[in-house]
Amino acid sequence: MGIVCALVLAYLAIMAIRAVMSWFPPPRHGSLATQIQHIVVDLTEPVLAPVRRLMPQAGPIDLSFMLVMFLLIIVLRVVCQP
Repeated sequence: MGIVCALVLAYLAIMAIRAVMSWFPPPRHGSLATQIQHIVVDLTEPVLAPVRRLMPQAGPIDLSFMLVMFLLIIVLRVVCQP
């Protein structure tokens, strides 16, 4: 169970990084920030894309992101309770 908790926490951190990155303009092409952004998107998009297809659009707010974060927090609470 410890590895599941660690993976969920790591994925929550990656999701948080993606959220913060969305507040800033895209980095210069070829920079380290661009590479990090690609890695973060590559790790999160396989989970977000199917949820995004099921969710209605709410303008600029990505409800799929909030739903996935909410579900991960629930998993963390249920599975990783001491």
